[in-house]
Amino acid sequence: MAERHAAVARAVAEGAPAPHHPPRDFAPYRSSLLRHPQQPLVALGSAADPEAAELHGPVFGVTDITDLDSDLTRQHQGEPLGERITVDGRVLDRDGRPVRGQLVELWQANASGRYAHQRDQHPAPLDPHFTGVGRCLTDDQGNYSFTTIKPGAYPWRNHTNAWRPAHLHFSLFGTAFTQRLVTQMYFPGDPLFPYDPILQSVTDQAARDRLVATYDHARSRPEWSLGYRWDIVLDGPAATLPDPEENH
Repeated sequence: MAERHAAVARAVAEGAPAPHHPPRDFAPYRSSLLRHPQQPLVALGSAADPEAAELHGPVFGVTDITDLDSDLTRQHQGEPLGERITVDGRVLDRDGRPVRGQLVELWQANASGRYAHQRDQHPAPLDPHFTGVGRCLTDDQGNYSFTTIKPGAYPWRNHTNAWRPAHLHFSLFGTAFTQRLVTQMYFPGDPLFPYDPILQSVTDQAARDRLVATYDHARSRPEWSLGYRWDIVLDGPAATLPDPEENH
């Protein structure tokens, strides 16, 4: 992951987008025009101690995670409303090797397309039994797994009749402060894909396809949940792209 972040940092410092990376001032995504970076990156640390900024990075272990953290349907006293799904996959490096002990965080809207957040004023119902936040650690094979509710689409006022496709937000922490990937996972066959400027800002079709999960019937649990698989590659030509929302 550090290598990937270094490549992105070099490209930004030189005024050019990273390979296949969404442009930081993608006109259809209106707020990107107002808040994209226009100045060179500020270096952290010093020439004498270039790794100083990474010495206070996050440290996570098995004692920080409980079984309820990865099952968003069991975090409250009642059952949440909506279509129950299981999302799992592997976190891999550029050579396909598993990344072990990786903290994977997830957050999302509920089945009605509303976040449990005070800034979300979309007039859709909140679910008292669904907060929409989870986390887990990858195992020795790089596997992660979540049980949750499929989120709904929601309006976001970027333009007339603007609706975000259903999606899950993912965050992955590396071994240091500067090693974090925030991205989004989408669901296959969503009719809103062509109308979403955030997804369309990823102009390379192959890179865009890597943000879409695959329905996997073998991962569906009888009378319980539908299964989706989504692998996350941290760097290299097959890397999962960062979230354009988090990159301005």
